[in-house]
Amino acid sequence: MRTAQEVLAGPRLAVHAVTCADDRPGWSEPEASGAVDRVQVVLVRRGGFRLASEGRDFTVDRLTGYVELPGQERAFAHPAGGDSCTAVTVDGGLWRELTGDGRSLPPAFHVDGALDVAHRRLLLAGDPFTAVDELAVLLGRAFRGHRLPVTAGPGARTLADRARDAVLAEQALRLEDLARALDVSPAHLSRTFRHHMGMTLGRFRNRVRVDRALDRLQDGDALAAVAADLGFADQAHLTRVVKAETGSPPGALRAAVRAGG
Repeated sequence: MRTAQEVLAGPRLAVHAVTCADDRPGWSEPEASGAVDRVQVVLVRRGGFRLASEGRDFTVDRLTGYVELPGQERAFAHPAGGDSCTAVTVDGGLWRELTGDGRSLPPAFHVDGALDVAHRRLLLAGDPFTAVDELAVLLGRAFRGHRLPVTAGPGARTLADRARDAVLAEQALRLEDLARALDVSPAHLSRTFRHHMGMTLGRFRNRVRVDRALDRLQDGDALAAVAADLGFADQAHLTRVVKAETGSPPGALRAAVRAGG
């Protein structure tokens, strides 16, 4: 079951909080977007699902978003249960203003730390005019080098997915530990992961930790406690990693994602 609640709406864009309670592990029947000259950008807030589009399939979660272009065919699977997403729908004219065109963007793209912050700030926007500014930041990040690379084969894809799932379950795993758990060499795992995920395992692990750190900062938790709980060496280490991923230090981000400042 899918429900959508309007968060804000304007003449050229709308933002909805979408919740899906589907627990179907298999693929849905392919369907095409019926919107005419409208584009939808979907970012996950909780959970995740699988998306098949344009001959590829992706895991869509808080670290991966996707774009629906008019008429684009896609199918979905929910092997892990339901999810909650933010769906941003813009008209074609605004889409072209924000992106310059955007038709070349693949259906899925990486959500880095700065894009994560833009998503959180978008949800804090109090009116459609502010939302346009937040959306411009969000889409700008998505269009600057965050495209998922081409997959080479199902076997290698499975290894990359297994590694990704293991890091999400325990972000403190080192490359050597993870390679041993997956029964491959560290060099092979490193090459495979980077080819299919577009980043090193170390970068992905930091991205996972920053995502969780932003949750804690949004809740108002103390930096020292966040650093200790998420496996950073100390508060200074947390600050360096968060700033490298988002462009801002944790103190500034805490104010931004809590009050839209």
